[in-house]
Amino acid sequence: MSNDNTGASGARAARPLPLAGVKVLDICQVMAGPFACMLLGDLGADVIKIEPPKGGDQTRGSMGFKMKGDDSLGFLNMNRNKRSVALNLKSEAGREVLLRLVREADILVENYRPGAMKRLGLGYEVLKEINPRLVYTSISGFGQTGPWADRPGFDLMAQAMSGVMSVTGYPGGPPVKAGVPVADIGCALFAVYGTLSAYIGARATGQGQHVDAALFDAAMSFSVWDICDYWGTGVEPQPLGTSNKMTAPYQAMACSDGYFVMGANNQKLWAKLCILLGREELLDDPRFTTISQRLANRAALEQELERSFRQQPKDYWVSTLLEAGIPAGPILTYPEAFGSEHAKARNMRMEIDHPVEGKVPNIGFPVKLSGTPQQVRRHPPLLGEHNEEVLAQLGIGAAERAALAAGGAFAE
Repeated sequence: MSNDNTGASGARAARPLPLAGVKVLDICQVMAGPFACMLLGDLGADVIKIEPPKGGDQTRGSMGFKMKGDDSLGFLNMNRNKRSVALNLKSEAGREVLLRLVREADILVENYRPGAMKRLGLGYEVLKEINPRLVYTSISGFGQTGPWADRPGFDLMAQAMSGVMSVTGYPGGPPVKAGVPVADIGCALFAVYGTLSAYIGARATGQGQHVDAALFDAAMSFSVWDICDYWGTGVEPQPLGTSNKMTAPYQAMACSDGYFVMGANNQKLWAKLCILLGREELLDDPRFTTISQRLANRAALEQELERSFRQQPKDYWVSTLLEAGIPAGPILTYPEAFGSEHAKARNMRMEIDHPVEGKVPNIGFPVKLSGTPQQVRRHPPLLGEHNEEVLAQLGIGAAERAALAAGGAFAE
């Protein structure tokens, strides 16, 4: 967890991380909100995670296996570069502490049910009076407005109700969700985009704003090809397995020892593929002459190509196709992907020092900055680990802290 940004010669002075000096209040639980705030922390923001004193972020106790301490590995992978303050926002004393933090904050991110923060007296309309430049980001299942706004919303519901599940899986099969939480992570990314845009604006004008990010909206934003196809043709999109709506062949193909993926998704690559396979007759087959014809005859195309692909194993086909300039790749498990030489070169697994767990594996930074590379400056915090430090920075001494504690600020 070094903070070394010197150049190769060691002579260049360290450049501050892009968000150094930005203060973020993370009033979030589970995934979308905590992940968004971690990304801000990775870029240098001072992220203070506000948690309920009893148990904290519910993700601390999630997953089906135990670590050495109380925190799950999922929590440890979504909360690095943060400080934790255990604060009971249901108490007047706890809210008093938060309001003092708000006065100094640049950004507040919360992901409670719409209206929950307002009922606590901590909604945007109240807090903007205390700090007009505050960017207040709300993350929820269905947004702050609309007939579904009050519904509880998780990734599964967002995938189902946004249309994503309707095109996932294979034709005629049961409903299938995406194997990764696309609505949660997508919403986190869109929330960061909106939050940083609003923050840049607030620096110029002194006026913050309310950012409304919804899992439902995020999931719908991934529908570009499918919904454009529907708007253009009136035909309702259907699941296609690994195939693609825009071009073919572009999918997983069966071979002698399993499956691999490939994409001959333009006329030049299609011709290369047919010649490589010794199947030049396919070039003249009226079912496959153009992309439109190949899409209309996708099942027959797959059958014809797999007649050839089943003659050799996947490693052969991946290397042979790549050598010919045709995109292809193996279908890896997560252990295989993270253990690959490429993932190692991209630093997609890193280890963080933790006071209870020792070395903790973390997913690496998803983008790389050349001049100010992200850093792990803080381990994922223990619950309430930074109460004294943060309160001291607010100028709250021992006597006042005792009074706040007596008022229930730090306990359920």
